[in-house]
Amino acid sequence: MNDELAAELARMAAEDQRIRQPPKNSTEFARRLTVEERMRHARIDVANTDRLRVIVARHGWPGRSLVGDQGADDAWLLAQHADRQLDFQREALVLLAEAVAADEAQRRHLAYLTDRVRMNEGREQLYGTQVGDVDQGTPWPIEDREAVDDRRRAMGLESLAVYLRGFASHDRDC
Repeated sequence: MNDELAAELARMAAEDQRIRQPPKNSTEFARRLTVEERMRHARIDVANTDRLRVIVARHGWPGRSLVGDQGADDAWLLAQHADRQLDFQREALVLLAEAVAADEAQRRHLAYLTDRVRMNEGREQLYGTQVGDVDQGTPWPIEDREAVDDRRRAMGLESLAVYLRGFASHDRDC
């Protein structure tokens, strides 16, 4: 295991999550960001994506064997938020699918990244992991919604109804 790389991914993921937290003493789950905040977040996301791109080019997908369970989770989170570099997000999706097949990453992460890429392409999602209106708990449009719970179950996810109820507690991956 590469402890140094795992620690770097942990630092990057911590910064990713820090900028996504509502202000202290706020009951808001999602709030409108100022232009300055959006620009600062964009710079952090782009820097994280640029660095993850280098890591992937040098080491391949950071799976469990390379960076441990937490490091693999951190790599997925950074790819999940690489929205400004869709080409890399697509590449990460292919690599993550290979890592899942090799038991180097979680199936649920593949579901989330699949939906994120499809959403960023303007397509319907497959698993219902991406929520268009957080306050209302309304998912981005879902392809073949009648079968979504079967697809979710196959990826180790709870039913869509349970997932969407979770937005009331504001305890969700994005």
